[in-house]
Amino acid sequence: MSSVTQRNVGLIQRKNVGGSENSDPDVQNADHRHIEEDEIDHDSKETRLTLMEEVLLLGLKDREGYTSFWNDCISSGLRGCILVELGLRGRIELEKAGMRRRSLLTRKIICKSDTPTGDVLLDEALKHIKETDPTESIQTWVEYLSGETWNPLKLKYQLRNVRERLAKNLVEKGVCTTEKQNFLLFDMTTHPLTDAVVKQKVIKRVQDAVLSRWTNNPQRMDKRLLALIYLAHASDVLENAFAPLSDDDYEVAMKRVPTCHFLFSLSLSLFLSLSLSLSPF
Repeated sequence: MSSVTQRNVGLIQRKNVGGSENSDPDVQNADHRHIEEDEIDHDSKETRLTLMEEVLLLGLKDREGYTSFWNDCISSGLRGCILVELGLRGRIELEKAGMRRRSLLTRKIICKSDTPTGDVLLDEALKHIKETDPTESIQTWVEYLSGETWNPLKLKYQLRNVRERLAKNLVEKGVCTTEKQNFLLFDMTTHPLTDAVVKQKVIKRVQDAVLSRWTNNPQRMDKRLLALIYLAHASDVLENAFAPLSDDDYEVAMKRVPTCHFLFSLSLSLFLSLSLSLSPF
């Protein structure tokens, strides 16, 4: 059976034939760059999505409106998105590595600014991080926010119904709609895709990053896009962005994913450090 390659809004597709003000200049700079980057990458009239919303959008089935029942990674992956998004917006940072050069996963997260982001999930997580003493590591916070802890005193940090809340955000932004589907024994709220262009553009950005615009220089790769690729892979939804590719492009893209992981590790300390910068450095 032969394959036909089509382009839809620049997307490679294959189908078979047959809040309050803050005086912290770093926070203001991060917020400004967050908006500025979106306006550069997207038309100002287009929908702007957070990392969490983009990862969930990649995981949602277009017509069915729900994620795969077999995906047990997306829950913790979305919590990781929340932490990175807070870092990109200048709200949290990693403690300094120190003389022993500790690994990224063991370094503690510190609240840099409690200025509200305007996103309910982000602000809820930020509140937990600010109020926690002693501070905790990235890995521990992913566990706390996911509710995966044996310590009953830490269950209060769990972010509940994250997927449903993010899906409602997508509905409010006109990307998805809300429906009720019957699955024999129970009814489930689903969120089928209504604006395919938004999802296609997210997929195209991911495809281009590992193909036509590929660079193994972390200084030249867009940090938010690099984070999206890493977090999509950690959430087990990256395959959905690569599935429409031709066999040759798919093979190239998958070979470059491990390099993206390495580049993301190099950049993570910049996401959550005192030298936070969203512009090329």
